[in-house]
Amino acid sequence: MKKIVEVLIDKTALIQKSLDIFLEKAQAAIAERGVFTVALAGGNTPKPLYEAIVTQGLPWQKIHIFWGDERYVPPDHPDSNQGMARHAWLDQVGFPETNVHPMPTDEADPALAAQKYEAHLQTFFQIPPGQFPALDLVLLGIGDDGHTASLFPFTEALKVHDRLITVGNKDGQPRITFTAPLINQAKTVVFLVAGASKQLALAEIFAENGDANHCPARLIQPQEELWWLLDQSAGKQVQPSIVEISA
Repeated sequence: MKKIVEVLIDKTALIQKSLDIFLEKAQAAIAERGVFTVALAGGNTPKPLYEAIVTQGLPWQKIHIFWGDERYVPPDHPDSNQGMARHAWLDQVGFPETNVHPMPTDEADPALAAQKYEAHLQTFFQIPPGQFPALDLVLLGIGDDGHTASLFPFTEALKVHDRLITVGNKDGQPRITFTAPLINQAKTVVFLVAGASKQLALAEIFAENGDANHCPARLIQPQEELWWLLDQSAGKQVQPSIVEISA
């Protein structure tokens, strides 16, 4: 795995770097296979990235959009990750609806919604049950508690290793989420982290030894490439690295 940690001067620089990576990975995937698959993150930090992508004039018909997790709310709810991305980016460019793959949140049982999305991924990527597809890019953030996607500390979702999608739990509220093994199968994973409130979580994430049950972002160790993009407020105590190669 190639791991790169960059501490950027501010959030504007963080967004510009994430845009550079997004464009590089999109152009490379499209040149190689004619399609680029990306899983989006929710929250406030990546929203300016999505707004910046609008201006890039990419071949939208060759890009397929997924989500790494979703709150169990309708897409028009203010908390919907899908809704945020549509408003900031997809609706602004007339993105092809057939290339948008939102997580379902309309089932009475969230576990059924997770199964449906897993089946959708298996069909799209043409893989049999038990195999994990490799998305080109997965965008992630972290919470102050060290969670990522909807993999929260000391929850059952952390123990799921044989599924693509599972049900996360945030204070009793269900969410649909990628499992850690699915994230780790991605060709590139990029964390976007901003704000001083993330310093303690980052210290635990980057500690030589730590408990992934307490800090689930430690579970994310993709096979190929991992980027940590931090603004100066978040990364004040973090030693940046140009490149680290680990087995």
